[in-house]
Amino acid sequence: MGCCGYFPCFGSSNKEESNGGGSIKELLKKDSATDGSVGQSHHVNGDSLDKSKSQSGSGSKKEPAVSENGSTGNHSAQKFTFQELAAATENFRPECLLGEGGFGRVLVYKGRFESTGQVVAVKRLDGNGLQGNRDFLAELLILSFLHHPNLVNLIGYCAEGDRRLLVFEFMPLGSLEDHLHGTGCPSLEDHLHDLPPGKEPLDWNTRMKIAAGVAKGLECLHDKASPPVIHRNLKPSNVLLDEGYHPKLSEFGLAKLGPVGGKNHVSTLVRGT
Repeated sequence: MGCCGYFPCFGSSNKEESNGGGSIKELLKKDSATDGSVGQSHHVNGDSLDKSKSQSGSGSKKEPAVSENGSTGNHSAQKFTFQELAAATENFRPECLLGEGGFGRVLVYKGRFESTGQVVAVKRLDGNGLQGNRDFLAELLILSFLHHPNLVNLIGYCAEGDRRLLVFEFMPLGSLEDHLHGTGCPSLEDHLHDLPPGKEPLDWNTRMKIAAGVAKGLECLHDKASPPVIHRNLKPSNVLLDEGYHPKLSEFGLAKLGPVGGKNHVSTLVRGT
C-alpha cells in the first residue's frame, strides 16, 4: 500500500541550477522577501519543514514510508520554462481550458509535450497577487515531497518573473463534482443535484470506491506525513478522478502544516468554500 514519507530538507540539484532560475528553497526566500506573510505559520514554509523533520527524527525511530512503486517522498519537481508550457497548451488557447477558480485568478489548461507525448494539466496562477503566490508555494512545497496513489502528482513548475504555473498529471475523468451534478447546469442553486442529459449517476460501488480513496489520501496527510498536513479545502471539485474512477486529492493552496512536537493546537479559521 502506498504511503507518505517524511518531508526531506530542502536543497537544489545541479540540474535545477543549470536550468536557470532558482530551486524551491530559493523561490520560497524570494517570495518571502516580497511578502513577509508567506513564511508565517499559517502556510507551509521551508523552516517549519526542516524543523519538524529534525524534531520527528530525533524523537522517533520511524523510517520514511515507502510508496507503492518503492520510492520515498524525496522527489524533485521538474522546472519548466514559460515557453515550454505555452507550446504545450498551444499558447493557452481557450479550447484547451479545463476549468477556472479563484474568481478567474486561476486557470487550468490541458497540455501535451510534443517531445514525450505526455498529456498534462497546466495550472496558471495570478503571480501578481498575494494569494496566488501563497497558493503556488504551498502546492509546490507539499506535492514536491508527498507522493501517494490518492494524491495528485505534481510534475513540475514554472516561476519566471511574476509568472506562476504548476504542471500536474492529467485526470481524464475530471472532478467528482462533474459526476455529481455536472458542469453544464444553468444554475447550481436551482439544479444542485441535476446531471446533464445522457449522463448516468455514479453507482453505489463506485461511490464507495471514491470515498475509500479520499479517506486513504487524508490518512496519508494526517497520520503518515511528518509533519502532518491539513488540506482545509476538501470538496467534490477538488477530488480528481483517474481511469477507473480512481480518486486523487488536489488543490493544496490553502493547506497548512499540522501540530508537531507535542503541540495539539489547530487553527479553526474558515478556509476554502
